[in-house]
Amino acid sequence: MLDTFDLALLELLQKDASQTAERLATRVALSPSAIARRLRRLRKDGWIARTIALLSDRLADRRIRAMVLVTLGEHADQHGKALLLQRIRAAPQVQFCYELAGSWDFMLVFDCAGIAEFNEVAERVLVADATVHRYETSFVKRQLKFEPFVPLDSASVSG
Repeated sequence: MLDTFDLALLELLQKDASQTAERLATRVALSPSAIARRLRRLRKDGWIARTIALLSDRLADRRIRAMVLVTLGEHADQHGKALLLQRIRAAPQVQFCYELAGSWDFMLVFDCAGIAEFNEVAERVLVADATVHRYETSFVKRQLKFEPFVPLDSASVSG
């Protein structure tokens, strides 16, 4: 179970995971060694999946990003769906994949060097078999907000 110290650490790390235990100790009322132990435990227990760097938008200015909504075929079976998910996971150009409730089955976020790469990946991943009935693409004009943070409190986190 996560306590208030764990939640405070996770909140701070979501904003800047490069902070040292010493720096975190100025914001959370624990010693740097206690913070380091907690961080090791949070990683070991799977509360911190991985630590990454979010690159500047300037590095993506000449790239194509697309939101792709996918509908599976009416008779898509579990095996076909599993193969589709395997192709999605294997394509580094597909950055996110969400399973949806509603008219669409999946939403994928693509990041590609250009339209040729997008077309090649979309055909290889989405048109490889009859599992995908239809997909619709919207290209991103510009990023206006990107803050993938999860607000945490003791009521929202369990076991």
